[in-house]
Amino acid sequence: MSALAIPAKKQPNRTLQKFLSNRAAVLGAILVGFFALLAILAPLIAGYDPLQTSFTAIRKPPSALHWLGTDELGRDLFSRMAYGARTSLMAGVVSVFIAMLVGVPFGIIAGYFGGWADSIISRLIDAMLAIPFLIMAIALAAFLGASLTNAMIAIGLSAAPVFARLTRGQVLSIRNEEYIEAAQVLGLRHPRIILRYILPNAMSPIIVQATLTIAAAIIAEASLSFLGLGQQPPNPSWGSMLNTAKNFISQAPWMSVWPGAAIFLVVLGFNLLGDGLRDAIDPREY
Repeated sequence: MSALAIPAKKQPNRTLQKFLSNRAAVLGAILVGFFALLAILAPLIAGYDPLQTSFTAIRKPPSALHWLGTDELGRDLFSRMAYGARTSLMAGVVSVFIAMLVGVPFGIIAGYFGGWADSIISRLIDAMLAIPFLIMAIALAAFLGASLTNAMIAIGLSAAPVFARLTRGQVLSIRNEEYIEAAQVLGLRHPRIILRYILPNAMSPIIVQATLTIAAAIIAEASLSFLGLGQQPPNPSWGSMLNTAKNFISQAPWMSVWPGAAIFLVVLGFNLLGDGLRDAIDPREY
């Protein structure tokens, strides 16, 4: 009598298990999710127009009517915080997308083709990385002009060398694998090899770096807005809110507490999330 075939038990996703077992990473995901929901639901949960002024409610402390208080023009701080979350998260995500769009292709070209292309791109990357990230972002934003769009472009271009260097290193370690050599022997064209075999295998560390860079981009956007080079008044931005609040520290401390705490928490969330993702997908940890 033949033995009964016992179906194999489905193995759980070990990457997800590792991530969920990391309490810091889960806390980071919760913080990021909270601010993402705050940004998405801003039109529904904001009780006031973030641009609406009221000269009878200037610098009012937190109350049942204004949960987080009001600012120097009587605008509701909770509404401005909710819409400011949109600005900060959009700036972080769009800036990193621009950085990846610019940096990843250059990293692939340098790592895959090598030779003079690698030499030129590597020297350019080294030169750009020699300039501090925030200094370069401020210089580019000042050159492009004061606006949120230009600030995101400036931050993205400033962060691109990090992605180029990371991608180059990943491609260098992948291009000598046997399956890449087999694809080349079979006569597959370079674009197909890059898109089908190299890029998918290099994406994990790039995604982790993107998560960590979003945190840096949010700080950079807040810094540019604080300096008047990012989101322009009266549109809400956590950085511009801090710029205004610095003049009323003693009279209305709540004006600086809430945007400062929001920047701290969302940056902490992305950093914890990025560290958790890095630990979860690291094959050396299995």
